[in-house]
Amino acid sequence: MNSPQTPLDDFRFPGLRRRGFLAGAAAMAGLGALTVTGCAGSGSGGTAGEGDGKPRRGGRLRAAFAGGGASETLDPHLANLFADVARAKALFDKLADYGADLSARPRLASAWEPNAGLDRWKVTLREAAFHDGRPVTAEDVLHSYRRIADPGKAFRAKASLEPVDLAASRALDPRTVEFVLKRPTAEFPNVLAAFGAYIVPRGHQDFDGGPVGSGPFRFVSFAPGRSAVLRRNEDYWDGAPYLDEVEFVVANEESARINALLGGQVEYAHELNPATARAHEGKGHIEIVRLRNSVMQSFAMKTDRPPFDDKRVREAFFLIADREELVDGALSGTGEIGNDLFGKGYEYYAAHLPQRAQDLDRAKALLRQAGAEKLKVTLDTSPVAAGFTEAAAIFRDQAAKAGVTVEIRTGSKDSYWKDILDSGTLCSYRSGAMPIEAHISQRLLTGSTTNATKWHHKDFDALYQQAQSTKDKKERAAVYERMQRRLYAEGGFLVWGFADWIIGTARTVRGVAAEAPANSLDWARFDKVWLA
Repeated sequence: MNSPQTPLDDFRFPGLRRRGFLAGAAAMAGLGALTVTGCAGSGSGGTAGEGDGKPRRGGRLRAAFAGGGASETLDPHLANLFADVARAKALFDKLADYGADLSARPRLASAWEPNAGLDRWKVTLREAAFHDGRPVTAEDVLHSYRRIADPGKAFRAKASLEPVDLAASRALDPRTVEFVLKRPTAEFPNVLAAFGAYIVPRGHQDFDGGPVGSGPFRFVSFAPGRSAVLRRNEDYWDGAPYLDEVEFVVANEESARINALLGGQVEYAHELNPATARAHEGKGHIEIVRLRNSVMQSFAMKTDRPPFDDKRVREAFFLIADREELVDGALSGTGEIGNDLFGKGYEYYAAHLPQRAQDLDRAKALLRQAGAEKLKVTLDTSPVAAGFTEAAAIFRDQAAKAGVTVEIRTGSKDSYWKDILDSGTLCSYRSGAMPIEAHISQRLLTGSTTNATKWHHKDFDALYQQAQSTKDKKERAAVYERMQRRLYAEGGFLVWGFADWIIGTARTVRGVAAEAPANSLDWARFDKVWLA
């Protein structure tokens, strides 16, 4: 979990101190732990604003994000907030990034190929240049990864790079890296796409005063906690952006972001709530873009302690949940029901398993079998995330119909994610987009450091290692399916829904991808956006 920060009041949009945390690989941050999709979304179809729908060059787009105050930095390896990552991906590149289905897609890497044992991977770089004209080389890649892995630093991608033996890895030539791994890793491309694994040039640089990356925009100015201005990189390997400039503006309060959008002070407002979307969608003033399946919403049951150490009790709780009521009530209908598995719509997701529905009679029978007919449990929740307290109240009422008494305990926003990791028995939980493999490795293995359900099973660990040692993708998918069937039957995550991530734009904005979950390649992809 990121340590608490106190953002400065924004100089244009005074208000909120709410932080937009990115969870991705930082599991316990909740959402807050990323091939190009079609550019649908705001103004798609050429119906909004002016113009014929064809991309045009020019203009400055102002994008409002919640920020991190005076401690903000443009060092891409320290990116933890959504604002940090949006700025980092504008200035820098990774070897790979996540497509809409959270599978790894090539970026600075043009190709990758494993050996037969899956413990050595040869990565070929495309021809690309840093903003100062130097080519991106294999030595820059190794420098970047070794910087991230520095034991004296707390860089975001460090845990993701753990499988790599960086001392043994080497540059075969200027555009080829041989990565030596500590063990077979079939999903090694996910490491290349890891959150925060950006490539920076060798040597010291002033990240906040003049960062040099290989991304679509070049540095102009940066005022931590206030704004950053970036200008088009005409020589970008993936094609120069349409925009002349993009300005990232800090507006911590959600109401400040929507009011700035409505008032014409910004053209893009990140992270709007469902009520705001309902109030403005279809009214003709702004466009609302919903990024589907961006946020897993769930309750986490501690499987190593009563009452949830009995799988019959866990199954009963699966059957108590009325998922449609939870999505409608806690998410204002802006999402889809879940099926007790992470990653709906993502690569390897076991979509064919029967959709679980409320069955109070079966739930009561299971509780009787477990000797838990008059069960009382405490549900830890917090206003730390949208919908948490609402979902807790709805589930309390649902549980009462099965004879279960749920007492709600509301925790601190500042310490919630840390508090629930080891304490309590049942809690509200959410997660942003990441590969299903990463969700398993970070949260469901015996040695996982952010294992909120305390799911500790050596045979399950062995299945994960089997998957990582299986080169054939169909065979590997079959192993992941076995793991998901086990979680579906007796896991600790009651996944009741998947929330939309909501963005607002001016009616003149085009090219905002609507099929890209937050954390994926096409989220906040300002090099593909234009102003009509």
